[in-house]
Amino acid sequence: MLVHERRWRRVRDRDCFDRRVWLDVPVRRMDCHHCGACVTERIAWLPVQARITRRLRAWVEAMVQLLPIAHVARLTGLHWHTIKEIDRLRLEAKHGEFEGRGVRRLVMDEFALHKGHRYATVVMDAEAMRVLWVGESRSREAIRPFFELLGEEGCRHIEAVAMDMNTAFDLEVRQHCPQAEVVYDLFHVVARFGREVIDRVRVDQANTLRDQPAARQVIKRSRWLLLRNRNNLDAAQGVRLDELLAANAPLATVYLLKTALKEVWFAPSVPEGARRWRNWYRMAIDSGLAPLVLFAKRLKPYLRGILASARFPMNTSILEGVNNRIKVIKRMAYGFRDSAYFFLKIKDAFPGKAR
Repeated sequence: MLVHERRWRRVRDRDCFDRRVWLDVPVRRMDCHHCGACVTERIAWLPVQARITRRLRAWVEAMVQLLPIAHVARLTGLHWHTIKEIDRLRLEAKHGEFEGRGVRRLVMDEFALHKGHRYATVVMDAEAMRVLWVGESRSREAIRPFFELLGEEGCRHIEAVAMDMNTAFDLEVRQHCPQAEVVYDLFHVVARFGREVIDRVRVDQANTLRDQPAARQVIKRSRWLLLRNRNNLDAAQGVRLDELLAANAPLATVYLLKTALKEVWFAPSVPEGARRWRNWYRMAIDSGLAPLVLFAKRLKPYLRGILASARFPMNTSILEGVNNRIKVIKRMAYGFRDSAYFFLKIKDAFPGKAR
């Protein structure tokens, strides 16, 4: 080959202590004897047409995994969009391809994407603790691409799917994975019990004590005392709770039935779970408390998914941890304008257990 021309390219290298490092690199264009083409010389440490070296790129990739992009931009002097593009390419190379082979158990949940009731859905491998897929919205149409990526063969291998009582999730799973068992999550049911039963009964009881302001204030201020698990209360809070339950029979009833409802999920077998459910349902109906009776009747159609927890002890509590981590990622970035990049960041945060 003959040198056709030589051009100088100024590129940025990794900083040396507190000094910015710029390199003036001669780049040759060569004439090929065989094909007659004019080709640009390849330099191992400098990507084609790049203005930063591979060493600087690797440094930025390492920092952006620990710090917000804005902080890395101030530290390196690179533009915010340059750093984001570096990180996006890294994430695309690492997580761009869907990998669903060998998955047997899934966990599906939703999280708030933006303010204003905008949601996204995250699907996780329950055994490998790896986020498989993230998509906008929580409708059937929104989550269908996941099952299309999984394919018919992958869908046939799914044994169980844990979820809250989201009709869209339920119907889509039953359509694509009819052999899979749907397992309804305890955390979401107990949270609904707190909102729809305990809160309602507490407000009703407080309203009956309008002529007793002191007693009314005790009940009005007891919300978190009733919702929290007893083992999370300190000694003083435990005494207050016992006094409250002893003084108010309806509150004592719903509090005890909240504890009894949890035991249905921890049954060692399906028959035992069914027995515990029948006892709980009978007590709920016999209580005569309208919010409790209504909740029990609404919960009854979901019984199969509740009892399935005896065969598949799964829940979405791991995804509650995922949701907390997602909030941290959003706060670090002060929000994401690019949902695709945000979803890649979520997948990168949960790569799964080492095998």
